[in-house]
Amino acid sequence: MTRVLVVDDEPQIVRALVINLKARKYEVDAASDGASALELAAARHPDVVVLDLGLPDMDGVEVIKGLRGWTRVPILVLSARHTSDEKVEALDAGADDYVTKPFGMDELLARLRAAVRRAEPVGGDGDETLSVVETEGFTVDLAAKKVHREGRDVRLTPTEWHLLEVLVRNTGRLVSQKQLLQEVWGPSYGTETNYLRVYMAQLRRKLEADPSHPRHFVTEPGMGYRFER
Repeated sequence: MTRVLVVDDEPQIVRALVINLKARKYEVDAASDGASALELAAARHPDVVVLDLGLPDMDGVEVIKGLRGWTRVPILVLSARHTSDEKVEALDAGADDYVTKPFGMDELLARLRAAVRRAEPVGGDGDETLSVVETEGFTVDLAAKKVHREGRDVRLTPTEWHLLEVLVRNTGRLVSQKQLLQEVWGPSYGTETNYLRVYMAQLRRKLEADPSHPRHFVTEPGMGYRFER
C-alpha cells in the first residue's frame, strides 16, 4: 500500500487530503511543520510527500533539501505562491511537481499518482543490451537506476531519472518536447515546456563537463532534445 506524507499547517487542507487519500486506499501520515515532517519521513519512509511551502518553522524548500540529503522520494509541492521564480526554486531544490492553491482534488490526486509511477522501477523488458550506457564522463545503469560520474554515484530525483532514461533509451534520436512531457509528466502536460527547461538544466549541471556548452544533452530549438554518447 502506498504511504503518503502530507505536510501542511492548514488543518482543513490536511483533513481534506487525509479523507480523500484514505478513501483511495493510501496510508497517510500528516505533519504541520517542517521539523515534524523530516522526523516522520525518516521514521515512516513514505512513498510520496505532499508538501506545503509556507510552514511555520521553516521554508518548505529547506524541507525539500533536507529530504534530498538522503532520499529520492517523490515530492509534490502544494503552495499558494504563484511566481515562476518560486516554482523554479522548489524544483531546483528537488521537488518533482508543483500544484498551486487553490487546487482541484482530482488534479492533485492525478499528479500524485503520476509522481508515484515515475518513482517505480521500470519492469524488465528483456533488453539487456541497453542496461548500461557509457559516455566519456559518466555511466548510466538503466537496470539499477543509477548514474556514476568520476567514480561516484550521482543523486537524481525521480523526475530527473525518468527524463534521463527516456533520452538514453532513444540515444542519437530527437525526442520531441511533447513526447518527453507526456512520457515523464503525463498525457496532460504536452505544453509545459518550462518543466523541460528546468530539468534539462539540472541534468546538465549534474552530468555535463561544461553545462553551458552541453555535449550529451543537446537542444534542438523549438523541437526537442537528443542524447548523444
